[in-house]
Amino acid sequence: MPIRQLSETMINQIAAGEVIERPASVVKELVENALDAGASKVEVVTSGGGLNLIRVTDDGFGIPERELALAIARHCTSKLTEDINDIRSLGFRGEALPSIGSVSRLSIRSRTASSDSAAEIGIEGGRVLPIKPAAANRGTTVEVRDLFFATPARLKFMKGERAESSAISDIVKRIAIAFPTVRFTLAGSDRTTLELPATDDSADGSLRRVAQVMGADFPDNSIAIDAMREGVHLTGHVSIPSFTRANALQQYAYVNGRPVRDKLIAGAIRGAFADVLPRDRHAVTVLFLSLDPAIVDVNVHPAKADVRFRDPGLVRGLIVGAIRQALADAGIRSATTGAAGMMAAFRPGSPSYAHPGPANGHRSYDAAYRASGAAGFDPARSPQRPLDMQFDSPGFEHTGARQGGFGENEQAAFDAGPLASADARAGQSEAAETLLGAVLGAARAQVHENYIVAQTRDSLIIVDQHAAHERLVYEALKNALHARPVPSQMLLLPEIIDLPEEDAERLAVHSETLARFGLGIERFGPGAVAVRETPSMLGETNVQQLVRDLADEIADNDTVETLKERLDKIAATMACHGSVRSGRLLKAEEMNALLRQMEATPGSGTCNHGRPTYIELKLADIERLFGRR
Repeated sequence: MPIRQLSETMINQIAAGEVIERPASVVKELVENALDAGASKVEVVTSGGGLNLIRVTDDGFGIPERELALAIARHCTSKLTEDINDIRSLGFRGEALPSIGSVSRLSIRSRTASSDSAAEIGIEGGRVLPIKPAAANRGTTVEVRDLFFATPARLKFMKGERAESSAISDIVKRIAIAFPTVRFTLAGSDRTTLELPATDDSADGSLRRVAQVMGADFPDNSIAIDAMREGVHLTGHVSIPSFTRANALQQYAYVNGRPVRDKLIAGAIRGAFADVLPRDRHAVTVLFLSLDPAIVDVNVHPAKADVRFRDPGLVRGLIVGAIRQALADAGIRSATTGAAGMMAAFRPGSPSYAHPGPANGHRSYDAAYRASGAAGFDPARSPQRPLDMQFDSPGFEHTGARQGGFGENEQAAFDAGPLASADARAGQSEAAETLLGAVLGAARAQVHENYIVAQTRDSLIIVDQHAAHERLVYEALKNALHARPVPSQMLLLPEIIDLPEEDAERLAVHSETLARFGLGIERFGPGAVAVRETPSMLGETNVQQLVRDLADEIADNDTVETLKERLDKIAATMACHGSVRSGRLLKAEEMNALLRQMEATPGSGTCNHGRPTYIELKLADIERLFGRR
């Protein structure tokens, strides 16, 4: 078959296959055009999940009548200068409108501030209609009807109306977060109306917009991020470890104001929360990266959702380091959702909550209660152990416990874990007011031989003693592990591993870092490395697989986190088995020592497996339960 030039319509339809994947893609392109035009109000109306109708109206600069024909021509744009490395707008390719027009019935009605009337142009399946006068306010209205009517095959791959409507909502919300000063409205016959009032561009205004999109709970359960490294500025908010979601849909990332879905950023977020979240839970994040446009490539894909950084290791390190530092600086915090769940459970007539069951040796509340065999409260059989302590006096001291005191052989401190400093503090005479003013308050009782009940001035605290001590031991092990080079074991015979030359070179570049973690690697001719030492903590391990995994990670992210994560996982297992167990009776001094060390340990709001270590119930909430408020 001879080579021939494709028709303009077919070229546009091919482009539409990349740019316009579904109705949400159309909304994204049109809303970005509105924002680039300086709009302060953007209204989106849809019908049939966007397949029947999409209408986007803005109050921006408008398009002069003489430029309407250019607006729907391929590769015509007002947003790109001669320097393709200096892209400062959301759109720049000049493909969206002609691509949309090639697969739908498109009309554009626009009026500038200096014009007395508006003008309208249309396209139907790639066929351009003549320009005609129209009535409109300043700004632009783009209407898309019968999406994909010109390419029926694409319609077969569309999901249901509800799914497409949900995708459009997600797109509008993602864009709205980056533009708090713009008012967004999303309405139509296929949805309930979504209104996002304009705020301001201050930090508080941005957070109010985030709350509009992500819910009022997020600001109360989030930590601010603000870090800079080598010209890359990271700001935003991340959730505390005990406030999570079942998927990553509530992770929003922006590069120079552009919403992106970048795997490097997603991987960095996972790495930052690696040892504080369960495997099946995800953090809630809103992160903004600001950097020189010359060191980030946004021209990777026509959809403009992917980006490439000149120094991906720098960006990943900044995100991981900033989030971990913020979590450490935030101290110990519990999610407000935990108290809400407790309130719901206590309300009369609330359905019983069936716990899915603990993992890794954690004993559940229900199991402990069933083990007690109690159908109702029986003081003689109750597992509750109130403390007989005089908190009214200037100081307090433990005088024993009612209902089963401590035996003579009971240890005064935990068997495992570095609690020496906490024990020393607990042994001192502390004023009651000082204890009640602490974050976790003063221990009042031990319930079901696993839960410590503590009191602060304005709340009730319930602590899972095993989960809490597990985190304390784990953090101590990690600090000891990374404070000095990891001990290694010499292999009797070096392990020779054949690799692609580029992977071998990457590993050689990181050999010094790997040596700190106990992995001794050196080049062994072209396309091979020799492993002479492995970390002692790993024991017998698959060296071949470990080295190949490291090579893959270095290729993707220019880091050696895989090895560090394996060592941390072993430390977590050691902490789980070495911490104070559920069912252990604790003295008052031990309980208060545990609370004090939790307050001093970063990340102690969750255990190594990501479960919360304590729940806080405010006095005001308790009073509401009893009708006092």
